[in-house]
Amino acid sequence: MTAAPAPPQTGFRDGTFTAQDGLRLYYRDYGRHDSNRATVLCLPGLARNSRDFHGLALRLSAARRVLTFDYRGRGRSDYDADWRHYEPRSCVDDARHLLAATNTHRVVAVGTSMGGLIALGLALVAASSVSGIVMNDVGPDIQSAGLERIMGYIAKFPPQPDWQQAAQELRRNFPMLSIKSDAGWLNFAYATYRADPDGMLRADWDPAIAKPFGRRADTSFDLWALFRAAGRIPVLALRAGRSDILSEETFRRMKAEKPDLVQVVIPDTGHTPTLGEPEAVKAIDAFLAPL
Repeated sequence: MTAAPAPPQTGFRDGTFTAQDGLRLYYRDYGRHDSNRATVLCLPGLARNSRDFHGLALRLSAARRVLTFDYRGRGRSDYDADWRHYEPRSCVDDARHLLAATNTHRVVAVGTSMGGLIALGLALVAASSVSGIVMNDVGPDIQSAGLERIMGYIAKFPPQPDWQQAAQELRRNFPMLSIKSDAGWLNFAYATYRADPDGMLRADWDPAIAKPFGRRADTSFDLWALFRAAGRIPVLALRAGRSDILSEETFRRMKAEKPDLVQVVIPDTGHTPTLGEPEAVKAIDAFLAPL
């Protein structure tokens, strides 16, 4: 049996731009270009892509522009022949080039997992462009058990013969997520796999994206200093109640380091919240309202 492509998503304009090193990177452009509100820039997790934010982008695009994009080596963006370019600094640089390519001057960056750190990096290199940050279940200290879990599935994600079995595989491997319905798991499968020419469904990322994280940690880069560099930029920090990436201790320290930090816990879920949970919707809408 040959797996069909995932059902198409609609409500946005497809786009591509060229990174500084010549790779072609894909993005989605939702909503109104004439809105006077800040554009929302959605930044996915390590192995994720723009499809994760489709529901959020559709909801927010009624009032403002929303951009989502696939990092190099993910989704519809080119894979990089040199895995060393899969480190987060390249993602920050690519995000900055996306803003230039789309003539976007003011954004609220919504970053899930690694995307939250990319958002902080973007605020450092393009401070005048970032008017707010949403950090979804990530902080300056990453719990090692959670990181090892993520690295494990990136490198060894087995192909599946059809979408139903792909959804079942995800349900077995990620029981901590807030997804409850069969339809929800199927949509998660559509955002995770691609249909290859041989009829099999495979993870929609280059397995080499994990390689930079397998090297000895770069201790020259202080994530707490990066967090403090956000300065007076408004930041909303979401934490999954059962997160194995963002500990309660780190969450408390983030508030101590940045007293104006807005914090919300999404209960009964693990890494990462989908941003469709009622608590997440309410928190994001309130945070975005003045921006």
